[in-house]
Formats: sequence, structure tokens, C-alpha cells
Amino acid sequence: MSDILIANNLQKKFGNLVAVHDLSFEVKEGEILGMMGPNGAGKTTVFNLLTGILKPDRGTITLKGEDITHESPSKRCRQGIGRTYQIPRPFDKMTVFENLLVAAVHGGGLSEKKGRSAIQGILDSIGLFSVRDRLAGGLGLLDRKRLELGRALATQPSLILLDEVASGLTEGETEEVLKIVKKIQRRGITIVWIEHILAMMSEGVDRLLVISEGRWLNCGNPEKVMSSEEVLECYLGVELNSG
Repeated sequence: MSDILIANNLQKKFGNLVAVHDLSFEVKEGEILGMMGPNGAGKTTVFNLLTGILKPDRGTITLKGEDITHESPSKRCRQGIGRTYQIPRPFDKMTVFENLLVAAVHGGGLSEKKGRSAIQGILDSIGLFSVRDRLAGGLGLLDRKRLELGRALATQPSLILLDEVASGLTEGETEEVLKIVKKIQRRGITIVWIEHILAMMSEGVDRLLVISEGRWLNCGNPEKVMSSEEVLECYLGVELNSG
């Protein structure tokens, strides 16, 4: 598989705090790359760099062979990067359908006619077709998470960044989310997924990237990465060979 996205030596400082420190990684076309790390590891900052909300102090970001390091968030969205947020914030006074239409037209650049057509399939794939005319403000958490996924899909992405989309859900609900994520992957869309739920990462991703204090720590097979000494030390806060 070829690389759809390459981050090379990214660095981002906030005053004296180095949130991301010379971080390099690649995302292979069609894969689900999991991203984990302790709180404050820099994961959300990385997503903000990839989407253009933040500009790196150093380093480059390449999407499908094109340098997008200095592109605006809106242009990156049109170039194929979609994103969800940990806390869904839909337009509460709009219907589910209208929320998706706004994303398709203003995020994906579709005409209203093409947007309406594209949304029909998205509603079915995320399990919200039956509530398409319901106001988003009346949805429960699981359906708000579904809608968050749908809004990202409506922008016509080739790469989606998922920020803790299973956070706050029950075990059964997380299984529903995992099914939707896998369905998205089968559509040929590449995914980078931040999550703290170990079971979701071990079952749901093809490779796992772990960062700590903004630095690359380990990347590869999820089970091997999670059982590696450096990752266990990072999470447990002790040196395993100290005794």
C-alpha cells in the first residue's frame, strides 16, 4: 500500500511547552491507524496540525504526494481530510439531514442537489436514516456520535481523523461504532483513530502508533505495540526491568 499521508519531523510549541517534538509517521492508503498516548501526549495537537487548525513550527505534512503544510483548514477539507471531534457539536436546531447537507455543501463543495443524493447513502451506513428528520439537539449520545461520523463522511474525504469517537459510550454502543468505522474503511476511506479504549484499538486498527510527550514511542502491530516494554512503562509509569 502507498502512503496517503506523511508527517515529517513535526514540531509545535506553546510558549516553553513542546507539545509535539520532531514527530514523523506515515498513514497507508486504506488502513486504520490507531493513535494512543497518555493524557497530554500531544494527540489532539497532532490532529490540529494535520487539519490546519494549527501551523507547525517545523516539519511538513504531505497528502497524496502534495505538500499541504501551509494550506488552510477549508482547503485541506476540500483536498480530502475529514474529522470528528470528541465532543459532538452538531447544529442542534437543524435536522440530522440538514446537518449532513451543510457538511456536504460547505465542507465537501458539492452542489445542494448532489449533496442531497450523497447523504441518502450516508444516512443508511451510519444507522440514522429513520431519524433523518429529527432535530439533532434531541439525539442521544450514540446517535450524536453517529451524526459526527456522518458529517465527516459528507465532506467526501479520502482520509478521516477520528477523535475518541467511542468516548462515553457503553460496551455495546462501542461495538456499534466499531461496525460503522469498519464499514467506512470498506468504502476505501483511510482512517486515523485516537482512542483510549484498548479493546477498540486491538480489534479495530491495522497498526497502532503510540506517542508520549509529543514524541514517537512505538508503531506497528497493535498487540505487539501494546505489550512492548516502552509502552507499558509509559502507561504504568515504572521501569519493568527495575526489579
